[in-house]
Amino acid sequence: MASWSVVRELPLARWQDFLEREEHANIYHTPEMVQVFARVPGHTAHVWAAVDATGTPAALFTPVLITLRGGLLRGWTTRAVAYGGFLAEEGQRGMDALAALLHAYREQVRVPLFTELRHMHDPSPWQDVLRASGYRWEPHLNFLLPLHEGEDALWRRLNRTARKNVRKAEREGVTVRAVERREDVAVCYDFLSQVYTRARIPLAPRELFFAAFDILVPRKMAYFWLAYHEGHPIATRITLAYKGTLVDWYGGAASAARNLRPDDYLVWHVLRWGAAQGYHTFDFGGAGHPDTHHGIRRFKAKFGGEQVNYGRSTYVHHPWRLRLSQWAYEKWRRMGSK
Repeated sequence: MASWSVVRELPLARWQDFLEREEHANIYHTPEMVQVFARVPGHTAHVWAAVDATGTPAALFTPVLITLRGGLLRGWTTRAVAYGGFLAEEGQRGMDALAALLHAYREQVRVPLFTELRHMHDPSPWQDVLRASGYRWEPHLNFLLPLHEGEDALWRRLNRTARKNVRKAEREGVTVRAVERREDVAVCYDFLSQVYTRARIPLAPRELFFAAFDILVPRKMAYFWLAYHEGHPIATRITLAYKGTLVDWYGGAASAARNLRPDDYLVWHVLRWGAAQGYHTFDFGGAGHPDTHHGIRRFKAKFGGEQVNYGRSTYVHHPWRLRLSQWAYEKWRRMGSK
């Protein structure tokens, strides 16, 4: 039986080799994505890995500690999110490594209210380990589209509303271009800010997007898109790219331009582009809890992807503190909506 050591640093070669050989590795597990989050104020990113006696990892995850307020409020406003969930070898070796990893993490990490694993693959084989480690699973939907089918098949997947919206955008002269200038990242951020302000949801600092542009875009691990109408930008979509999968990361449009249907057109543009570039899967980046987020889910469902329910698993470090924080957050949202 292997003896596991849990480390918070990995030699780059071992890290990348593990990602290459594991089918379920995603962009959030990469050293590049950890570097991106490390540049963002209020964010602390690390890799945690369970390694055997030879230093070879068999399980890892990359939780990001996100703090909204520092000082005395730090313990009340910090959460940890593993955006890509965990990565572990299949079989008993991977389960043992994951159990050791989650145990060490639970013993050593005290600050966040909770830690959330956002699964990007089916966690069913590891559910016993997750439950034994104190993680509670909740449903969370997503849509996956098979880009390898090609443009014609993708078009047939779109429902009537999506096709109508794409055609309307085309008639109105909406065009899409990849962002090449760093200063245009600020334009993308302004569109995102409008959307998140309307929804009363905190948006990540703009440094996240500049870091992604600086680190990921040169490596073809991210693409920033802008939709234009009559020469003016009206909407944005940002996609991540890794191991044949495109992930829908962020998107937003100017309120005044929504009748031009740039959101639908941007998604369709990315689908066509991804298929032409040889990507095999488009991951819509989540579609919410089955009982909520109906608008988001309706929008994403229009494109005909396979609905999956990989869910999220959460470990609560401070139950009573979390309840009070959730109460305060919901009160703030209700006040803002009046």
